[in-house]
Amino acid sequence: MNKARRFGLFLLSLTVCLAMLLPVLNASAAESSPAVTTDADTAAKLGLLLGDGTGVSAAYLGKTSTRLQAAIISLRLQGKLSEAQAFTETGNFKDASLVSKSNQAILAYLNAHAELGWNGTGNGNFNPLVSITAQQFYKVLLEALGYKSGTAFQYSATFAFAKSKGLKNIAGAAELSNADIATALVEALNAPNAKGATLFAQLQQANVIAASAELPTGEHIGLAAADKLGSYLTDGKGRTLYYFTKDAADLESCQGSCLQAWPIFHADQLQIPSSLNAADFGMYMRADGTMQTTYKGWPLYYFAKDTAPGDVNGEAVGGVWFAAKSDYAAMLGTSATLGNYLTDANGRTLYYFDKDTAGSSVCEGTCLANWPAYLATGTHAPTGVASSDFGVITRTDGSKQSSYKGYPLYYFVKDSAHGDVNGQGLNNVWYVIDPVAFEGTTASAEVKTYRVDIKEYSFGTGPLTVEVGSKIIFTNYDDMKHNAVAVDGSFSTPLLAKGDSFTITMSKAGTYDYFCEPHKKFMTGQIIVK
Repeated sequence: MNKARRFGLFLLSLTVCLAMLLPVLNASAAESSPAVTTDADTAAKLGLLLGDGTGVSAAYLGKTSTRLQAAIISLRLQGKLSEAQAFTETGNFKDASLVSKSNQAILAYLNAHAELGWNGTGNGNFNPLVSITAQQFYKVLLEALGYKSGTAFQYSATFAFAKSKGLKNIAGAAELSNADIATALVEALNAPNAKGATLFAQLQQANVIAASAELPTGEHIGLAAADKLGSYLTDGKGRTLYYFTKDAADLESCQGSCLQAWPIFHADQLQIPSSLNAADFGMYMRADGTMQTTYKGWPLYYFAKDTAPGDVNGEAVGGVWFAAKSDYAAMLGTSATLGNYLTDANGRTLYYFDKDTAGSSVCEGTCLANWPAYLATGTHAPTGVASSDFGVITRTDGSKQSSYKGYPLYYFVKDSAHGDVNGQGLNNVWYVIDPVAFEGTTASAEVKTYRVDIKEYSFGTGPLTVEVGSKIIFTNYDDMKHNAVAVDGSFSTPLLAKGDSFTITMSKAGTYDYFCEPHKKFMTGQIIVK
């Protein structure tokens, strides 16, 4: 291996290491950590969730939950699982062979006990491996509490009835994971059953859980959902929790009358949904000795004008208050000198490079070691910042990088703490991003850029005519992966997932026919360079 290649690999490794360290540096804002228990920990400790061969692991929690799993949990909650596992009578669902012998016994038991509500999906089938929905699982929990579907509530009204019993934390999930199942089980423990007792007490009385077991005592962080706002954090009573963008520069930016309007949130012990990371929660001691809970380095607040669970009256107030979320692609920081600027979800400043053009990065080697590429894990943006303005470009080495309005986003390695903006104006080419004012780079203004939007298995109608030196950004909007490959081999994009982009430069005049490799029989296009 030559020296240049070894040096390049060293820089790439250094960049990866630095990028991994960046979120850790943000944790310095939290002086201590609360005692945090996940719903998965609680469900496993109580024996309500057993996991697979590796137990209740992260891999298990990430898997989609099935109808069979929900049925097993239903039997466990009713104290009938052992009886079902020992069931030997004949007669079963037609598709019972899809599961193991032990689980076939469970399906046979359900088939023989129609009163338990597991009557299959029609034509004698159970569909044991089909994913379970939130509505179906809440039906399971409500029936375990003694509320029969069709009598106490109608199936179409499951969510509303469940909410009246305090069951709401997974209502917004499109497809349930085992992590969601854990959260629903734990929130159900305090729900009242048809006789007025809690499910926890009911399960203890039925010896489903040990008499010595105790309910979690921590403040339960919830995940509520709203149509326009998406999923956001709440306290145990459903009250919305907020971030203050000015806390990016100073964690105690909210003082005096501000704290009257925006009371702090604090809990020494937290019970959190399994989809959240315990390490993201911390505690910050304010100057007056008051402790405040933080999430991803941001102090958490209530809004005094939120008077009922589900109120989100504080969202976007003054352009500086936003609901706390677990899935921000970017957040906003605010300083007296810079105004609003983009940060990552942890409050770490993001930058653009004025030498970049739309859809591509020219920061390589030592540049990339000092300015690591940012790749978001979330998809949402604060109200007032369009989520659609965030995308993903594919770098020349095949790696991914998040972009804003098509322009790559970076960290600066010398930003070591929450709110640092040491890269601002550096060498007159690195700048923070005001999402309202940002319109592109100086370099991009000098280069003509065209876009090819890949939609519905098409590159668009007709040939695209461009000038020599122009850049063309291919962006895929289909769920299926696509690419663009020139017939003469002059260019080739990688396979692009939905939302991914790749930029090519047309440096020579000519006519270029191209196609999508996976769908080359019908997906073709043409670029004319003059």
